[in-house]
Formats: sequence, C-alpha cells, structure tokens
Amino acid sequence: MDPITGIMVIGAVVIALITLAMAGLFIATNLLYICEPNEVLIFSGGLGKGGYRVVKGGRSLRTPLFERVDRLDLTNMIIDVSVNNAYSKGGIPLMVQGVANLKIAGHDPRLGNAVERLLGKDRKEVARIAKDVLEGTLRGVLAGLTPEEVNNDKLAFASKLLSEAEQDLQKLGLVLDNMKIQNVSDDRGYFNSIGRRSSAEIIKHSRIAEARAKAQALIQDATNRQRARLTEIASDEEILRAQAERRIADAETLAKSRIAQEVGRVEAEIARATAALEAEEARVEEVRTRLEADVIEPARANMEAGIAQAQGRSAVILEEGRATVGVLKEMITVWKASGDSARDIFLMQKLQSIMNSLVSTIGEVKVDRVTMLPDYGGDMSGGSTALSAVRLVEELKGAIGVDLPKLLEQATGGGRSL
Repeated sequence: MDPITGIMVIGAVVIALITLAMAGLFIATNLLYICEPNEVLIFSGGLGKGGYRVVKGGRSLRTPLFERVDRLDLTNMIIDVSVNNAYSKGGIPLMVQGVANLKIAGHDPRLGNAVERLLGKDRKEVARIAKDVLEGTLRGVLAGLTPEEVNNDKLAFASKLLSEAEQDLQKLGLVLDNMKIQNVSDDRGYFNSIGRRSSAEIIKHSRIAEARAKAQALIQDATNRQRARLTEIASDEEILRAQAERRIADAETLAKSRIAQEVGRVEAEIARATAALEAEEARVEEVRTRLEADVIEPARANMEAGIAQAQGRSAVILEEGRATVGVLKEMITVWKASGDSARDIFLMQKLQSIMNSLVSTIGEVKVDRVTMLPDYGGDMSGGSTALSAVRLVEELKGAIGVDLPKLLEQATGGGRSL
C-alpha cells in the first residue's frame, strides 16, 4: 500500500472514532440518566406497568422520542405547622405551633401514590399540600383533646397527630418522619390560669416536700441523737457493769477474807470454849468427888441410920397397932355382949374424958349447968310443948348468943334461971 492510501485509511479510522465518540457523548448527555441516592427517576411513556418505570439508584437510558424522564426528590422537608382558633374539647380556642419532618416515599406502594399525585410539582407546592393536610389533621385531633391534655403531654399529642395524619399522607405518597409541637397557647388566658393553678400546686407540693424534708431531717436528726444517746448509754452501761463486777469481785474477796477471819475467830472461840469445857468438866468432877465425900457419903450413912430408926419405930407402931386392934376386938366383943345399953355405957365412960379435954382447951371456964335433952330422932312433934320451948331457948343461946331467960329476968326485975 502506498503512503497516500495508508494515510487515507488512518484518517478514515480516526474520523470513525471521532464519530463514535461524539455519538457516545451525545448518548451520555441526552439519553443516559444517573439516579442519585436521594431521588428516584420516573421514565414515562414506556412499556412499563402503568406507563412508567421507576429507577431508584443506579442509571438507565431513555428511549429517544418515546420516554420522558422526571425526578422526585426524596430529601427531607421541614414544614412549619400552625393553627389559630382551633377549638379544643370544651370549646377553648387554641393556637398550636409545631414542626414536621416529612418526605416523598421511596418504596411502593406509597411511591406509586406520590408519582400519581405529586409528579411534576415542585417542593414548595408539595410542602404546601403536606402543610394543609397536617393542619387539617391537627384541628381534628385538637377537637378531641382538652387544653390540659394538649399542654401537659405534647409528646402524646404529637404521637396521636402523627397516627391520625398517617393515612392522609399515605394517600399522597408522603412519609411523616416526626412532628414536634413547639407551642400551645390561647388568647383567653386559659393556660395562664392553668399555669397559675399549676404554679400554686407546684408551690404547694414544693412546700409540702420542703416540710416533709424538714420533718424527715428532724426525724433523722432525732434518730441520730437517739442512736448517739443509746450508744452513750450503752457505753455508760458497760462502764457501770465493769465497775459493778469489780465491786462484786472486791466484795467477794473482802467477804472471803472476813469469812476466813470470822472462821478463825470462831475456831479460836471454839478452842477456848473447848478448853473451858474441859476445865469445867474437871471442876465438876472435882466437885462431884468432894460432894461424894462430904455430902453423899454422910447422907447415905444418915439415910441408912434413919432407915434403921424408922424400921424400929415402925415395929413399935406396928406392935401398938396390933395391941389396939386386940383391944378394939375385945371392946367389940363386950359391946356385942352388952346389947342395947352398950352405947350408953360407952358414952358415959367417954364423957368424963371428953369434958376434961374440952375444959383443958378453953381455960378457966365456969359451967353453971348442963342441960341434957333427949333425942327424938329429929322428930320435934313427938315431945311436949315445954320441951320444945326449952330446946328452942338453948338453940338460940348456942347459935346467936341470945339468952331469952336472962332477958326475961332483966325485964321482970329478977327470977330464977332455967
């Protein structure tokens, strides 16, 4: 091949390469679409389901003249949500301000709803639509809650709002990530009164808590003082117990010493008493021996002499008694032999000795007369009247010393005695 032909071939190849490069550049610029991670590509006009196909991440070629490509931004949208004069349960109008974070859904079936309803709309219009939905839902949720429930638990309020708005946002192909209630207020001072009441309750509870804390502190302080005092008392008790034990030990030692001393003294006394007893026994033996010699022996001799004398006297008395018995027996024999006059004879014999004995006892007594009265055996009716009178006169004179004959003689001036 000649040089010219070679140059021509090279030029043709270069031109072909340039043409291919330009074609590739054209295709890359106008037909090749690259999808970012925070978006989806909608290829409309194709033969896919519903007349479009969705590309999320990666890349795809557009069919020239048959397909159109639209992008849906999946990034987060921050929407300020606020409602005024939204009537709560109880008829109190409220003003609520909040912030919602939402985005277009990136997965079916919500992505299909977003393609059908939001494709071709810019982000501002999508945010407006979402705001209107959230504000409407917010008013509906407020109508079922009291102002206290809205104000006291904003998280629960936002959670309920999120659950209520979920269905409407799902139809639009939107996903509500979270929603925060920033402020709840009213223009009638309702929350202010609640706040004052809450403040009063808080103050009351704080004062109660403070009083309880002070009481608890006082109780704890008293408990601590009690424990310290109990510890001190226990220590004093231990000291006193030790002192008492020491005193008991000292007293026991002293008692033992005193007992030993007293035992020694008693033993000494016993020894002295034993010695004295032995001396006394010796003295008693000496006295007994002396009495035996000085008293008992002479007394025994006297006793034996007295016994002999008594035996002699008793022999005499016995003989005299026997003699008397013999005489009495003779008298009884004579008495029985004399019969009835034995008694008178016996009395006449004894009368002289009786009179002598009487006279000897009364000294010099002159007997003027002796009157003998017969014995009628106690029967005074058996005698005469004169005998009875004589007996009465003698008995009065003997019993009471009244001498009736003498009194009659003195009264009559004389006469004879009876």
